[in-house]
Amino acid sequence: MASQWNSGINDRKLKEEICEIGRRVYNKGFAAANDGNISIRVGENEVLCSPTMICKGFMTPDDICAVDMEGVQIAGKRKRTSEVLLHLAIMKHRPDVKAVVHCHPPHATAFAVAREPIPQCILPEIEVFMGEVPIAPYETPGGHAFANTVVPFLKNGTNTIILTNHGTVTFGKTLEDAYWKTEILDAYCRILLLSKQLGRVTYLDERESVELLDLKKKLGFDDPRFHVENCDLCSNSAFRDGYKENQLQPKAFEAPPVYAGYLERQKAAPAAPAKPAAAAEPDMETLVKLITEQVLAAMSK
Repeated sequence: MASQWNSGINDRKLKEEICEIGRRVYNKGFAAANDGNISIRVGENEVLCSPTMICKGFMTPDDICAVDMEGVQIAGKRKRTSEVLLHLAIMKHRPDVKAVVHCHPPHATAFAVAREPIPQCILPEIEVFMGEVPIAPYETPGGHAFANTVVPFLKNGTNTIILTNHGTVTFGKTLEDAYWKTEILDAYCRILLLSKQLGRVTYLDERESVELLDLKKKLGFDDPRFHVENCDLCSNSAFRDGYKENQLQPKAFEAPPVYAGYLERQKAAPAAPAKPAAAAEPDMETLVKLITEQVLAAMSK
């Protein structure tokens, strides 16, 4: 799949990428029949998207259509999906986002239907590669009101949002990046549900949680907990201001531990000793090895 962005609504390679992601979504069981939609921004005012009423596993490049940033269709034989307004709302508020995937992965959607917050501080990969997953309020899919439900949760680096009683929307710099977020989230939700069947989930302790956030920062990933002063590490509070009504409380899973906010901890930590001028920065291979060892060590505890 292409790793570079190309401009133009007639770019066949990008249309093929949309079709490939559609096949992955369909084959994983994330979109039954005509469910789901996929988009990629190809210019300042042009977005390629999947059409309405088509199975994502059987699309061809000729099926892909294009809209402007207001949702007006500007190309394509088929009618654009009505839910492209959701994609456009995300792109307008997050210029770094170039691709959006919306679908209904079963395990994650179960949390959407139960209106159960996704627990944090459990799995290292989720802490490093995803972080807190907010739950947008319900609106009838397809219109501007539905699209606007995600807007309060787009700040501070989030890349994954659960849509109440509906599904998920994930986004990133590339189509593959956006899709991976869906796959990671659904796998995590499946692990949570299986763990619940065994009896309970076990939360990471305070030190382990902080170490994972430190690792995330070293890797260059953003996280809402890096920006929100009063956000606790594991208590689903980074998006507190985004909820117009009361924030959802856990019912199926026990309440997570309340650890002090990451920013407060960083302020209270003693200053690191100055590094000698002659000290060399580790090369990328050494850095990757160090990070891998830290993640494996955390997972083995």
